[in-house]
Amino acid sequence: MRMLLIGLLSVSGCGLLPDRSAPPVVVSDAPSGATADVVRPQIRPGGLETSPPDAPPAVAPEVSAGTLGRTVVSLGNAAEPGLWLKTPLVSREQAGQVFSPDTGKTVAVTLIPIDGPKTAGSRMSLAAMQAIGASLTDLPEVDVLAG
Repeated sequence: MRMLLIGLLSVSGCGLLPDRSAPPVVVSDAPSGATADVVRPQIRPGGLETSPPDAPPAVAPEVSAGTLGRTVVSLGNAAEPGLWLKTPLVSREQAGQVFSPDTGKTVAVTLIPIDGPKTAGSRMSLAAMQAIGASLTDLPEVDVLAG
């Protein structure tokens, strides 16, 4: 599990990962009679095209309630008291909850924004890690809820 998480974290800065649910497009560049096939990437799905340089930047709306996403958490600064989660899933400090699918426990926390892509990991307070029954040495996945 740790090696998988380390592998996933190492590619988190590489941009969007391809859609694994769509079959790859296989095109043969080999002369007739040859068996070598080349896998080519598919065309980007709608909405991912690049914008012209003079276009205003697209801004995603801030989610105020509901599930914000799933994130891998590590232990934050153990000397910092309180129940908090520092995560790139929010853009402003707000109340929220963290649910552990492993233990089935939920804890109310303060969600604190940090820089990074939404796929980056998060840091959770010692008290919050203990409240959801997470091991302090593991990198558990949690669901983050706003509101």
